[in-house]
Amino acid sequence: MAEREQQTDPSPKDEVPASLHGHCFIVPKKEISTVPDMAKWKRSQAYADYMGFVLALNDAVKGKKLTCEYKVSEATEKLMELLDILDRWIDETPPVDQPSRFGNKAFRTWYGKLDQEAENLVSTVIPPALSAAVPEVAVYLKESVGNSTRIDYGTGHEAAFAAFLFCLCKIEVLKVDDQLAIVFRVFNRYLEVMRKLQKTYRMEPAGSQGVWGLDDFQFLPFIWGSAQFVDNPTLEPRHFVDEKVVNENHNDYMFLECILFITEMKTGPFAEHSNQLWNISAVPSWSKVNQGLVRMYKAECLEKFPVIQHFKFGSLLPILPVKP
Repeated sequence: MAEREQQTDPSPKDEVPASLHGHCFIVPKKEISTVPDMAKWKRSQAYADYMGFVLALNDAVKGKKLTCEYKVSEATEKLMELLDILDRWIDETPPVDQPSRFGNKAFRTWYGKLDQEAENLVSTVIPPALSAAVPEVAVYLKESVGNSTRIDYGTGHEAAFAAFLFCLCKIEVLKVDDQLAIVFRVFNRYLEVMRKLQKTYRMEPAGSQGVWGLDDFQFLPFIWGSAQFVDNPTLEPRHFVDEKVVNENHNDYMFLECILFITEMKTGPFAEHSNQLWNISAVPSWSKVNQGLVRMYKAECLEKFPVIQHFKFGSLLPILPVKP
């Protein structure tokens, strides 16, 4: 797609955040085409801002349950409605009969709807005064649901959804006091829809390391989910491999929701199909688990060329070096 630049309409000024007056939005595009380009990414404003966003949300959810009370803004409600539409489209697009067990081609039909409607959906969340941001932000939504050619999904797609949420924060549609709702409501609902996609269309895991990876599809809910457990008086890391603990507490903790999904999708001993998680259950404290997962996320996802070559950069997540 040709690069498009759009200037925000400065009127009415009171509805456009001061930081965005005269801002030129750009439709994001790929910038990392060779392994040496990874150095550009690691030095970029996009990397610093993305990681800062992940860590800010990590701090916000420390010690809190999914069921705790938090503010739900109008923007949050609109995002929930958007995700409900994506969910409904899955029901309206049943899998087709095909010889191959994995990668059901009906996903392409489902994705075609999103490709066509993404900007309309995003414009329901972004106010009219910021309509120039819609084409830029919508790209991250389209990138966040999997690849329609390969019919796969992985941590790069998940990162695109986090980037989508970051962009909404950057243009101040989502505010600092939305942080708990961003993780516990919006991101959690996104996970539900992605799990339904993965199950319905038997999506291949993108770039999965199999037994040596954390999970075939997701990573962020393990980071934020482990933060929820920090300083928990009763549940220690060793408890998450206990089926009874998972069944009784998964509605409160994102980490346990992930474990529940893995055990639904995989058979055999947990230590065999999820060796990395089994090893994590031996770590003495949740704060150590959390710190270790942040390091692992950087090394295994954000600093891996096969993941980042697909990431797109625009004006809100620029490839430019960090400003001194």
